[in-house]
Amino acid sequence: MTFSPRYRYIALVYSLLLTALVGCSTPSRQAGSANQAPASSQAVLTAQRQDVVMQAMAMLDRNYAYNGKKLHTGFDCSGLVSFVYKESAGIELRGSAADIASKTRAIAAHAAAPGDLVFFNTLGAPNSHVGIYIGSGKFIHAANERTGVRIDQITADYWAKRLEGYRSVL
Repeated sequence: MTFSPRYRYIALVYSLLLTALVGCSTPSRQAGSANQAPASSQAVLTAQRQDVVMQAMAMLDRNYAYNGKKLHTGFDCSGLVSFVYKESAGIELRGSAADIASKTRAIAAHAAAPGDLVFFNTLGAPNSHVGIYIGSGKFIHAANERTGVRIDQITADYWAKRLEGYRSVL
């Protein structure tokens, strides 16, 4: 698969930004703290998050397809999330956006990190749309047939009014 120089540049910038953000947000460890994961587990989590974001970015401008779950035919929102998590982290997430929401854990907005999921009510039903949070208030999602897979700002009027919350798989 070949990507244009523009997307390789964007992926590199986001990778560097993600690395800096995760490094700055990692709490310092205190010796003997029983409720913190070992440093090696934290490093794996960071790498998984980075892989999820990078894989999602590689899907930019892919086609939208209703019930789409494949690279060459296109994605709907849940198909994109399923594909990205399977390819980048080896995690299977199947079903609709609402099904994925039921299999993940809710997190506070301030705790959301790149690679987490963001859910919206776009069809008058809870968790009817899902995207992958990439940091800085942005998410990647399969929007519609006209625009395909793209990045949007969560605070944009349309999305802010429909925001349901953040959930984590990692």
